[in-house]
Amino acid sequence: MNTYKHEVKYYECDRMGVTHHSNYVRFMEEARVDYLDQVGYGFEKIEADNVFSPVISIQCEYKRPTTFKDVIEIEVFISHVTEMKFEFTYVMRVGEKIVCNGKSLHCFIENGRPVAISKRLPELYQAICKVKKD
Repeated sequence: MNTYKHEVKYYECDRMGVTHHSNYVRFMEEARVDYLDQVGYGFEKIEADNVFSPVISIQCEYKRPTTFKDVIEIEVFISHVTEMKFEFTYVMRVGEKIVCNGKSLHCFIENGRPVAISKRLPELYQAICKVKKD
């Protein structure tokens, strides 16, 4: 899978010129959307089937600050899969230096109720299992 690249924008920085910590959650979302597009089963396809994937847990471990114009390369992969949940893991780098590690856990719902993705969207489940990093 290709890494996702995000160039830090001026408005994403605080008064000290450092990327505000809240933006890393958005960067993870951008990378996750790109990852699913690369898998061939993007969010628009999932949601067209009336299935939604809310975040139920998020973690960020900040290692080094980033600043305006830094290009953050985000490696994203599926680190854990069940019939009901996926866990994405993110490694963010500027050059060779890790700036942030993250994880996000997602469930799947339809009409406000949990749904087994292996049964409801078996193509997505199989695609994710195929690219899951062990």
